[in-house]
This record gives sequence, structure tokens and C-alpha cells, in this order.
Amino acid sequence: MKRGSLNKYYLRKISLKAEEIFFRATMLFSSCIIIFILLLIIYSILQKGLPSLSIDMLTQTPKGGFYFGKEGGILNAIIGSIYLSLGATSLAFIIGLPVALFMNIWLSHKKKLVNSFRFILDLLWGIPSIVYGAFGFTVMIYFGIKASLIGGIVVVSLFILPIMIRAIDEGLKSSSVGLIEASYSLGSTKTETAFKVMMKQCLPCIITAVLLSFGRSIGDAASVLFTTGFTDHIPTSLTQPTATLPLSIFFQLSSPIPEVKSRAYAAALVLTVIILIISLSSRLFTIKYKKNRINF
Repeated sequence: MKRGSLNKYYLRKISLKAEEIFFRATMLFSSCIIIFILLLIIYSILQKGLPSLSIDMLTQTPKGGFYFGKEGGILNAIIGSIYLSLGATSLAFIIGLPVALFMNIWLSHKKKLVNSFRFILDLLWGIPSIVYGAFGFTVMIYFGIKASLIGGIVVVSLFILPIMIRAIDEGLKSSSVGLIEASYSLGSTKTETAFKVMMKQCLPCIITAVLLSFGRSIGDAASVLFTTGFTDHIPTSLTQPTATLPLSIFFQLSSPIPEVKSRAYAAALVLTVIILIISLSSRLFTIKYKKNRINF
């Protein structure tokens, strides 16, 4: 090798090494910033909310003057958030799972059409939740429907439906083509392949999609601001208004009374713990059911 070519070789090698070091340092710096911001948020919530957190706050509904610093709790918001999130996630799952399976089994040979569906779902995923809330509020006014739990469930399910479909779709996309072909070669129909083979193969992704959608629905405030209403009571039917934790935090932070603001941070701490439990559960379920995955 000539000296000039050798010098170019070493210069390129040094350049690639410097480029690798630069991007590794950039990724490390970005990761540190994200972790620092997360820890700062958690510290702020713990510092301001932990002193106000009590058993009474978790087990009682708001009493007279609660938003003026008197007795009561946020049990109505906790139960309301669970009702709303469970209903919306269940409805989104009932619609989203068949759609994701249809895209990957029945339309697997129509790549352009499926990619168009994915592009539309990505656009819907990116729409702010307040737009879904405004749309749902407009429809409810047109049909004369009052703010209620069922209205919130429908609007939130529309909001998390693209998330549910795309999360399941990504898991189905990564499944082995050989597994599907083996199922067909044994005489299985597309329905049997979808629900007996693909669902078991992609069970970790499906569970992750459900928990991700549940976490997104329980933490959103904009989409339920005009559709669920707010009440100090625990709803006993789908037609009654209901309180949610994000709205409870919003209303309490709007108060000029310091004690009420501290309760808002306590409610934020409860919401953070719920979302943390959901995230950890998602990881644990993924690890537990990963053994069901077959690789070819």
C-alpha cells in the first residue's frame, strides 16, 4: 500500500473513531439530561405532596369546603380515573386488536395499503388530546348528551385507539414470517393463525399496548375536560359525571390557598405512583411472557 493511500486510510479511521466518540458522548449527555429532569420532577412532587398525603385523603370523598382547605379527600377522583381508564382501554382493545390483526394477516400482501393505514394512525396519534375533547364535546352537544362517564370513555377510547393499534401492530410486524407460513402449511385458516398463533406469539406486545394505553388514558386531562364533567361523588352509572385525578389536580392548583395546592401535589404523587406501577407491570409481563415467543 502506498504512503498516500495509507495516510488516507488512517485519517478515515481516526475520523470514524472521533465521530463515534462524539455521538456516544451526545447520547450520554442527552440521557443524563432526561434522567435529571425526571428525578427533579419526582423530587418536586415528593417534597410538596408527601406532607399532605394521608389515609383520609385516599379514603374519603371531598366534603364541604374541601377546595377551601377543609376536610375530605380525592377518593372520587381515584375511582373515577380507574372507571374511565378501564372502560376506555377495554373499548379501544376490543376495536384495536382485530384491526391490527386484519392489517397484518388479511392485508399482509397489500403493503402500500397497510403503510397508508399506519401513516394515518401515526397522524391520529400525534393529534393533541384537546382536539379529541373538543370533537367529542361538539358531538355530545349536537345529540344533547350531557357530560358523563360514558362520554369520557368514548372520547378517551378514540384518543388511545391509534396508540393501541400501532403498539400491537409493531409487535405483529416483528413476528416471524416462517411461523405464519408454518401455520398455513398445517392447514390453519387466517382466523386460526391470527387468534391462536399470532396472539400467543405477540402476547408481550399486546399486554404492553394495553398497559401503555391505560397509562395514557389515566393521565390525560384535556380530552375529559368537557366530556366527563366533575363531581365530588363516586359515579354509580355511566350517565353520571365523574371526577378524574388530572382534573382534580388542575382545579386544586387553581386555588390560591396553599393547603389546597399542597393537596394537588399529593394527588399528583398518587397519579405518578399509579403510572409507575403500570410501567413496571408492563416490563414484568413482557419478561414473563417473552418465553412464548418463537424464533425461526
